Amino acid sequence: MLALAALALLAATDPVFLGTAADFAILTKTGISTVPSSSITGNIGCSPIGDSGLTGFSLVADDATAGQFSRTTQVTGMAYAANFAVPTPSKLTTAISDLETAYTDAAGRTVSSGANLNVGAGSVAGETFTAGVYTWGSNVNFNSKIYINGSKSDIFIFQMSGNLIVAADAEVVLEGDGTGNGEPKNGNIVWQVAGHVEVGANAHMEGVILVKTHAAFLSGSSLNGRILAQTAATLDQATIVAPPPPANTGQSNNEFEVNKTNNNLIVGLVVGLGGGLVLLAMLAFFYYKYRLIKAAKTKAAVPVNEVVIAPAGVTVANSKRV
Repeated sequence: MLALAALALLAATDPVFLGTAADFAILTKTGISTVPSSSITGNIGCSPIGDSGLTGFSLVADDATAGQFSRTTQVTGMAYAANFAVPTPSKLTTAISDLETAYTDAAGRTVSSGANLNVGAGSVAGETFTAGVYTWGSNVNFNSKIYINGSKSDIFIFQMSGNLIVAADAEVVLEGDGTGNGEPKNGNIVWQVAGHVEVGANAHMEGVILVKTHAAFLSGSSLNGRILAQTAATLDQATIVAPPPPANTGQSNNEFEVNKTNNNLIVGLVVGLGGGLVLLAMLAFFYYKYRLIKAAKTKAAVPVNEVVIAPAGVTVANSKRV
């Protein structure tokens, strides 16, 4: 029972798994457009639409890979589209499927507590958010700073049934919680938006945006994170910086980490319980074998009264005379 409870707790604190969608700074279904010049650190991709959906980038095909991707001065990385050479189409299909799975996962997480439900009735300017799952049955907006407070291994999931509207010059600020474990990582912050996302001029966002429709980043806006949109993404001289991949995530480029303090303790507990039971069973087995062997040796050491036929008047030790 204790092991099962520990596993349930571990699942509750897991990050949202992006799969191969984490290979992209921006991934969409219907296209990505830019008003030059935007700056994107990471790959961009769209599928099922082809490269006609990548506008404003002045793409140059990469001849060395026979057209598997293109390059552009606005992207530090590669640009992929569904009509590029194999294996790009199938890889994009998988990445889009992973995007959809990640969106469903994030949308299905249970709110951490009643205090995390409909914070500020959707107007969250000035709010401080600690680790957990937050849910709004409305739009979410802010026109100044909001604060995300925690450590580098904390998970933050923001769910909303409406739109996410970030006003011009507003900002998401990451703060350490004073434990000495760093500040929240933008890869561990997920915005699950059922409507659309609009980030105003010169505003700054942090985190992975999983949006059901489109995301618009207006003039001079920026994001440390990813845009994973199920329709389109539009940029106006925007800056998008995908987080670097951490070690040992099991993904090709996924920054999400299991909480290294609590979760490793839980994993250790689960493994320890399982290993302990196996060890006890082995010890019991070997003790049983030991007792059998000892009993057999003891029996062999006890003199046995053999039945022998001896001449009359001759005594044979440890025997019965017949």
